[in-house]
Amino acid sequence: MRVLKNLFDQNREWAEKVKESDPDFFQKLSKQQNPEYLWIGCSDSRVPSNQIVGLLPGEIFVHRNIANVVVPSDLNCLSVIQYAVEVLKIKHIIVCGHYGCGGVKAAMEKDEHGLIDNWLHHIRDVYRTHSAEIDVIEDKALKFDRMCELNVIEQVANVCNTTIVRNAWKRGQELSVHGWIYSIENGILQDLNVCVTGIEDVPENK
Repeated sequence: MRVLKNLFDQNREWAEKVKESDPDFFQKLSKQQNPEYLWIGCSDSRVPSNQIVGLLPGEIFVHRNIANVVVPSDLNCLSVIQYAVEVLKIKHIIVCGHYGCGGVKAAMEKDEHGLIDNWLHHIRDVYRTHSAEIDVIEDKALKFDRMCELNVIEQVANVCNTTIVRNAWKRGQELSVHGWIYSIENGILQDLNVCVTGIEDVPENK
């Protein structure tokens, strides 16, 4: 008996539906990968990158981790960025967080969570940077939402300050870095008005 047979059945149904609408879709897809976008998002299963922006397979290159964090020590994330920028020549890097992020929530708590605390340390750095703003927000829900937003903004700065992105701008490559946030409650994306298009506009890490 095949394990998880229902998923294989659903896969076949999905593939058939795609071929009905575009008989050559998979043949064309197999010959090239030419996305314009790199999506750096949270691993949360409720935030599927392709679906929420209405893009098909092959149209968006994706990296996901807990709380959409970008740090210089994460060779996995940096390798994805390098491949996207230097090989795929993507034009947009989108850092997308979401409200209700479990990683951000855990980072705001004083409890110990085990191994993941090493990762959450990066989000706690965001709090320390913006504590003056965060601490005056009395409503816990609003404080949580703002931390999710600030985490995205800080990760955009981290992306912009990678040597990969800075070198791309230095050689004149067209590349923009965006900060977005997604609401699981209504399915709507929000632009955080953070868009960096050149080295002269790179925000400093505070």
